[in-house]
Amino acid sequence: MRLLIAATLLAVATPVLADETTGEVLAYDRVDHILVLADKTVWELPATLELPIDLAKGDRIHIDFTEEGDAGIVSVEKIVRVEG
Repeated sequence: MRLLIAATLLAVATPVLADETTGEVLAYDRVDHILVLADKTVWELPATLELPIDLAKGDRIHIDFTEEGDAGIVSVEKIVRVEG
């Protein structure tokens, strides 16, 4: 019985997944920590996240983040400028 319960809990548990994306900066609000990419995705960033110096419209960036199923994005770990 315990094995069945454990197996059921594992089956319904939502995995936490590391993910990444690359895009072009459309706008960045340094006060509210909101980043908008050219594809219109909006990222709410933690105030403590280190960003590339002089991040500006048109910059290509790579974002590493963690998402948890239906909860969506739970954290943004890193943003770096992509050269070229």
